[in-house]
This record gives sequence, C-alpha cells and structure tokens, in this order.
Amino acid sequence: MITYIIIGITVVLSFICFGNRELFMKLAFIPYRTVKNHEWYRLVTHGFIHADMTHLLVNMFTFWSFGVYMEQTFKYMGFGNGAYLALYFGGMIIASVYDLIKHRNDPYYISIGASGAVSAVLFSSIFFDPWGKILFFAVLPIPGILFGVLYLIYCQYMARKAGDNINHNAHFYGAVYGFIFPMLLEPSLLDMFLSHFGL
Repeated sequence: MITYIIIGITVVLSFICFGNRELFMKLAFIPYRTVKNHEWYRLVTHGFIHADMTHLLVNMFTFWSFGVYMEQTFKYMGFGNGAYLALYFGGMIIASVYDLIKHRNDPYYISIGASGAVSAVLFSSIFFDPWGKILFFAVLPIPGILFGVLYLIYCQYMARKAGDNINHNAHFYGAVYGFIFPMLLEPSLLDMFLSHFGL
C-alpha cells in the first residue's frame, strides 16, 4: 500500500510541476539554496518531481517492480512500514549528500527525481534475492547480483564522463545505501546473504 501511495503522490506532483515552474523550483534539490537558506526539505521533495514523462515512468515502473516486493518482505520479516519508509526516503537523502557537498556553492545546479530512492529499493531486493533475474537494458534477464555490479560500474563510469544530465552519483549512492540498509536493521542478515553463495 505504501508503494502505491508514494507512486500516486509522485505522479500527481510531477504532473503539476510539468506546468508550474515556480513550484518546480521550490521543490527541486538545489544544494546552494538548501545550505544557504536552510531549505533542508529539498533533500526529500526533489524525489517527488521529474523532468518529463519518460523520467517519471521509468522511475515509477522500477519502483513498483521492486517496491511491492520489498514492502512485503519487510512486513514478513517484522521490520514494518517504518523500515520501508526509511529505506526509500533514506536512499533519497543519502543519494543527495555527495551533491550537497560538491555543489553547495553552485546556485545553478539542480537535481530532481526519485532515482536515488528507487536505486535503494532495487538494491535491497538484490540483497534479499541475489540470484533473482533482472532485465539488463530491459531485455536480457541476468542474476540480480551481476546486474548490481554492472550497474555500479556503469554509474561510476558515467559520473566521471558526465554530460548527459543524469545524476549518476545519486544512483550510485542510493544503490549502496539500499544494499547496506537491511544489515543496519539486522546485522545477522549478512549471513543470509552469504548463504546464497554457499559461504
């Protein structure tokens, strides 16, 4: 249910901001304004708005694909809704810290979208089911753990290359947070993860 609520709010706010530049600028993650004006809410609100329909649909479809599974997994394991919300919004915030520091003096830097949070959810699902199949480039099914490694390498490569207006650093740090998060809830889950590899 939480997954669908987040998707609903994100879709509505994104659609509103498609035609409302003032609200867009108010909610977007702008490190300079976040620090200078103490507008810390931007660390969260930027995840509810997107650049265009493609950006929105890709993020929300990915979130739905893995979010429902993770929400049910957390509930089954007794972590509850609070832990699931901490995974999603924690991923959103952690994914923004790098840019908050790097671009705090750049008034023109803007970042939007739920990619950091979605990456966190995706990588938590990989933690719990590393051999589960994920579509590589939306076509080729490969084990989640392999997808995860390739994804992180790709994010770092593209972050260094830059120039495509995609916040690859947010993807990377959100993913790392999502993978570590289950072990923050219950350290013994590391043994469960390793058991998937016969360790």
